[in-house]
Amino acid sequence: MSRIPSASRTQVMGIVNVTPDSFSDGGEHFGTEAAVRHGLRLLAEGADMLDVGGESTRPGIARTAETEELRRVVPVVEQLAARGAIVSVDTMRASVARATVAVGARIINDVSGGLADPEMYDAVAEAGCAYVLMHWRGHSTDMDRRSSYHDVVSEVRDEVAARLELAVAAGVPVDDIILDPGIGFAKTREQDWELLRHVDAFGALGRPVLIGVSRKRFLGEVVAGTRPEQSPKDRDFATAAVTGWMAERGIWAVRTHEVRAQRDAIAVVQALRGKGPRDAVTDRVVGTFLDSEEPR
Repeated sequence: MSRIPSASRTQVMGIVNVTPDSFSDGGEHFGTEAAVRHGLRLLAEGADMLDVGGESTRPGIARTAETEELRRVVPVVEQLAARGAIVSVDTMRASVARATVAVGARIINDVSGGLADPEMYDAVAEAGCAYVLMHWRGHSTDMDRRSSYHDVVSEVRDEVAARLELAVAAGVPVDDIILDPGIGFAKTREQDWELLRHVDAFGALGRPVLIGVSRKRFLGEVVAGTRPEQSPKDRDFATAAVTGWMAERGIWAVRTHEVRAQRDAIAVVQALRGKGPRDAVTDRVVGTFLDSEEPR
């Protein structure tokens, strides 16, 4: 039986960055207590699951030390899982995958697709969790130099398919694998849009698809002519537009910093399709958060 969370609509994976150098929030949720509270807030706003990360992958940044990544994410994952959250962990390290699954993580979101750590597939197979396999061509320090493609859709699809075969051969159950075309990773702005236009090519590989475009630079570039942009948070409306496109195409989930507008976009698509509203976020998580929230 698949370990992948399912729903009759596109799901929302809320981002919890436990980093001091995230491009989107500048370390606003750095630290265990701040990260846990932010995760609970995202759940209260409608997130179906949370993606906790302790290493920034923004272009040009050097890697975080393994010990520091573990220090950042393990207590956050443990506390959120204990509160009933479905927790994904954004990591390229097998050691972090093992440690976080041990304290309650249910999904490993590996932006390298197993390329950064040769032990990752074994770790996931042993842990018995869902696995997001993303298209990747290199670390943040040089990925922008790896964006040469003759046909970006077919080449990215074929590279993802090849990694999928290797993961299954290593013992990761195919029913537990989710695919991600890696928007913004070793791609130009034009290539990102081409992949989004043809996202069905990845669904054709027979696995659920995760799309992560939230607040990315290529969105800021395309909306720059409509109004002045102040920060990455000003890209949330553009992110919601992409979420609607993905929901219409039946994408498994979108990974996003902001939740409410994304859930609204998905609800509108459901209404246009003539389908009723989905279930509310469970009381076991939201009620706990609301009870502890200070008055504003």
